Amino acid sequence: MNFPRFSPVSVLALATALLFGGCASRGPVPTFYDFGPAAPPAAAQPAAPAVPVLVIADANGPSWLDSQRMYYRLLYADAQQSRPYAYNRWNTPPLQLLSQRLKTRVAQSGVKVLSTTDAAAGMPLLRIDVDDFSQAFDTQTQSSGHVSLRASLFRGHRLIDQKTFSRSGPASSADAQGGAQALAAASDAIAADLLTWLGTLTIPKE
Repeated sequence: MNFPRFSPVSVLALATALLFGGCASRGPVPTFYDFGPAAPPAAAQPAAPAVPVLVIADANGPSWLDSQRMYYRLLYADAQQSRPYAYNRWNTPPLQLLSQRLKTRVAQSGVKVLSTTDAAAGMPLLRIDVDDFSQAFDTQTQSSGHVSLRASLFRGHRLIDQKTFSRSGPASSADAQGGAQALAAASDAIAADLLTWLGTLTIPKE
């Protein structure tokens, strides 16, 4: 039986074509975002909470906030549908990003921040439940970042106070990059509101 014969040049050309064809079929490389470095606190800061040490538990929230996908809503088309960006991701899930930024901001205010595994019994505990963390498009060219959460302060098993915080801000561009910047700014604004609220509370002794 006779087999077709290929010259070395033909074999090399075929291998090159297959290699580049395989690379092209993988699609665009995802772009990853986070909140960026936490800027130093401004000169005029809210009053520090009346507690030297605070335990901050990692934020809780819906399962879609526990993945690296970036979500947006088209309010002008279908406000009930949450859509993921195809080629944009968070470096870490939003629940982790938000938890870390809140802990950083509270620590910058002068409070010693502990995790639940390091805390002693009876220390004040702050729990965060996130309801929304997404980019919303009012039109095809205008969007904003929205963050909404519920903060609960406990001492032992006693609820001291609870408050809901919501913040939103315009995105500088109608894309994932603009959404990431807007969500970072909204998260920082909520952190400032949280510190102001904590500063108004009286923590009872055990």
